[in-house]
Amino acid sequence: MLHRDSLGSEQVIRPGQLNLMTAGGGVSHAEEATGHYRGTLEGIQLWVALPEATRHGPAAFEHHTELPRAELNGGAGTATVLVGDFRPLSGPARHPLVGVDLDLRSPATVPLRTSFEYALVVLTGALAVDGKPLVPGRLGYLGEGRGELRLDVREPARALLLGGKPFEEPILMWWNFVGRTREEIDAAHASWAARDDRFGRVRSALPRIPVAAPH
Repeated sequence: MLHRDSLGSEQVIRPGQLNLMTAGGGVSHAEEATGHYRGTLEGIQLWVALPEATRHGPAAFEHHTELPRAELNGGAGTATVLVGDFRPLSGPARHPLVGVDLDLRSPATVPLRTSFEYALVVLTGALAVDGKPLVPGRLGYLGEGRGELRLDVREPARALLLGGKPFEEPILMWWNFVGRTREEIDAAHASWAARDDRFGRVRSALPRIPVAAPH
């Protein structure tokens, strides 16, 4: 995919790479097909809620071509760290949370932090945790307090392990607008509808998406 944004970024992202965009007070972007591939294009887009202390910072974009990878349990699969720390690996994107791409061939045990809460999203294949199968495409919430996670791989699977400290601040979301109050959401929508300078401009042939007012 070709990423373009209102910061002036223009970056092709390829399999096994990471784009990280920070919205700050407002940013807009486009994801365009390059046409240089065959078959079905698959990707994962994750949203990270920033705490009050950092959410008002400037918008930013970063791209990482190399992500750390390690074998699990003597050949049970591989773990690729997207963000954060996953013993003994550290991802290039520094955040107080963790995101790991798991490619699993057989049952495996992965390390966790007891102070984090976790979730697992199965992309393909069949996994079970604590005897309960996880449906592909659905988020399986694992809670907090676990020091490790035993994954029952019932057929080769691809999954995302996500974790972080429980987020205590309230979050409101409407379309792509995220805030703490209804007033913040309304202000963001008003700026988008007015096409003012808050979200900037993107040099893209894709049409701008109109959005109905929140209700």
